[in-house]
Amino acid sequence: MTPTERRRRFCAVLQGEACLHPASVFDPISARIAQDLGFELAMMAGSVASMTVLGAPDLIVLTLTEFAEQARRIGRAASIPLMVDADHGYGNALNVKRTVEELENAGVAALTIEDTDLPQPYGATGARLIPIAEGVGKMKAALAGRSDPALAVIGRTSAPALAGISETVARIRAYAAAGVDAMFLTGVRNREDLEAIAAASPVPMLLGASDGLDRAHMAQNKVRIALQGHLPFAAGVQAVYDTMKALRAGTPPNRITGAASAEMLKSATRDADYRRWTKDFLGGK
Repeated sequence: MTPTERRRRFCAVLQGEACLHPASVFDPISARIAQDLGFELAMMAGSVASMTVLGAPDLIVLTLTEFAEQARRIGRAASIPLMVDADHGYGNALNVKRTVEELENAGVAALTIEDTDLPQPYGATGARLIPIAEGVGKMKAALAGRSDPALAVIGRTSAPALAGISETVARIRAYAAAGVDAMFLTGVRNREDLEAIAAASPVPMLLGASDGLDRAHMAQNKVRIALQGHLPFAAGVQAVYDTMKALRAGTPPNRITGAASAEMLKSATRDADYRRWTKDFLGGK
């Protein structure tokens, strides 16, 4: 499946009426598992990418090059449409344009650009938003960096949590007027706020993890994608810790539970394909 075909699949979700939960992925194997399990979409968060690639927290120390390469690895291994969290675009509006160019070239189906003031300025305490005018400039730059019109450029704001509903609506309308394909919101916690925002939004919406909202209600209020957090990465870290701890404590390997079976590993690594290619190209058996 070509990148454009994956992007068209993603855009069909935005234009539909259902609300989907994407798989949170972080590397080629996790993306393949998501695809094999039937997820329609995959999402790589900036926080998870930072932990996967650098072993570092989500403090914007991961570079664009490192992030784009991880997205490229995922796209090469699985055909599931991949949405990525491009944070603040790694700088000002000019950097945003470059970010979109790199991530489009890496094959992503969609990306989000947020209006949080990142990286954290000197002396700042807590998260804060950039001015709307600066955010509009970033959205316009993102759209200017796109060469494939099927690539979804999604504005992102934490205004529901940081500034209230009126400011959220103002930002959605401004970014929609700039031309974004959808808006990603974090911090929407109740049905009333979602309904007020949806009534004012001219574009489809995506939500961060919102435990208090049910999927049917979100679908009725223009939400097409709703995250469920990033448990797969956290679960993987815990599994590695538990296994290494048990081995370090002297537990025999044959008594370790929870490890992937040989069959699962073969499926995730596409062992059958490689065996066939070995036979076809190398004369192997």
